[in-house]
Amino acid sequence: MAASPPSGPGEPAPPPPPLQYSLLLQHLVGDKRQPRVWDPATLGGIPCPPKSDEQKMVERVMESCPFKAALACVGGFVLGGAFGIFTAGIDTNVGFDPKDPYRTPTAKEVLKDMGQRGISYAKNFAIVGAMFSCTECVVESYRGKSDWKNSVISGCITGGAIGFRAGLKAGVIGCGGFAAFSAAVDYYLR
Repeated sequence: MAASPPSGPGEPAPPPPPLQYSLLLQHLVGDKRQPRVWDPATLGGIPCPPKSDEQKMVERVMESCPFKAALACVGGFVLGGAFGIFTAGIDTNVGFDPKDPYRTPTAKEVLKDMGQRGISYAKNFAIVGAMFSCTECVVESYRGKSDWKNSVISGCITGGAIGFRAGLKAGVIGCGGFAAFSAAVDYYLR
């Protein structure tokens, strides 16, 4: 590009080159945009030191699929056990002997039935929680996104697997039901 000849004292200055908005947009939102380093202290936030190697390792462990599945399994076991004991407490047939309907069950028999129902519910909830959490983590890792579709897909897989034991129709209904429930919960929580 040739330089324009210098203007004399009586000549008007040459006009500036026209502004090219496409070049400006590339620097603002396009490929040539430079990422900014956000420092919380400059925005009035609380400054935090960089994370140590131990903190990063703990974060990696806590975000791993096996840890999430184990946590859901333990949480499901506790929640299922509590739910089983609660339902056994309001059930009038706990400790009831069908051979002798007029006999009143003892406290030991009632507590034994409550414990058995609590353990049964706890195991079922633990299995469902681990299956759902593990499939959601695998789907999220495969898709590379964390959105509502992951819970719907994993709900369909989990519900279908549970229902498929009773047949194909039950598997399809389980898939749809569990996916709808997962979508509703995800919509409510997010």
